[in-house]
Amino acid sequence: MVGPRIVSETYSSTLAPNWIRRTAEGLFSVLFPSDCRICGLPLLNISRLPVCPDCLAQIHPIRGKVCSICGERVLSVYAHTEDDGLRRCPVCRRVERPFARAIAYGSYDGSLRELIHLLKYNGVRPAADVLGRMLAQAFAALEASFEHTTVLVVPVPLYKGKRRQRGFNQAELVAQAALKRYSGHLQIAPGILQRVRDTHSQIGLTSHQRRENMRGAFAVGCAAEVTGREVLLVDDVYTTGTTVAECARVLVRAGAARVWVATVARTLKLASNEQGFETPESQSLPQEDQLEENLEPAVLRQ
Repeated sequence: MVGPRIVSETYSSTLAPNWIRRTAEGLFSVLFPSDCRICGLPLLNISRLPVCPDCLAQIHPIRGKVCSICGERVLSVYAHTEDDGLRRCPVCRRVERPFARAIAYGSYDGSLRELIHLLKYNGVRPAADVLGRMLAQAFAALEASFEHTTVLVVPVPLYKGKRRQRGFNQAELVAQAALKRYSGHLQIAPGILQRVRDTHSQIGLTSHQRRENMRGAFAVGCAAEVTGREVLLVDDVYTTGTTVAECARVLVRAGAARVWVATVARTLKLASNEQGFETPESQSLPQEDQLEENLEPAVLRQ
């Protein structure tokens, strides 16, 4: 069972006496000075990941009541469960999602957002191991819902040009790291879903425009591999849900029995009343996503 806390990969006190560990870390900080890539304070621990334990300790699972279908935060007026035992947000009450359920480990902000950026835009691959531990907890939360013995894990693919430019698919790296820590019957199948068309930025698009932008962007290479199978779709971040919804539709059309969605993080709304509650159909991408779109080219040029 995966534990609730996420900690850095430092020397364990079970592997060496405390005085040896403290001495080694002191020498490390002197000989190899470095700063935490999130808070900027000097690193005093030996780790492949340039992030201090305090920043990692600030990452917590999503708290409070969320929609049983899409994982969005729900207001108190919608917080009750319905006759089928599920809690639904206003959108999921009106629209049938192409996936059975989407779940995320944490909120896409603070240290978790920065940790995802380190992997995605700066190529700090050890971050995938820590993010994988979080994703494994999302897997565990879905486990009771799986009906089949073996579930296919399908990472959301990148377009070939973007993958070549970045050098990896972050969803695939994190999924592989999660499976090393999850004991359930999951089988990763990264080549099943393909991104056959590059897409424009989603910034500023209406809900209809976002769906049109994603339409035809994904395809299943061999339908026989998913026919009658349960599929667990994996990505790093769930923002408006347009991408995972299109992927799920394509998988269902190819014959998948059911599609689940698990992400490391999710954009959560902060509304405190019904009037301020924006649905994914009315909400444009948050300001942080605009920053990401502008950040990646600059990082890749470094």
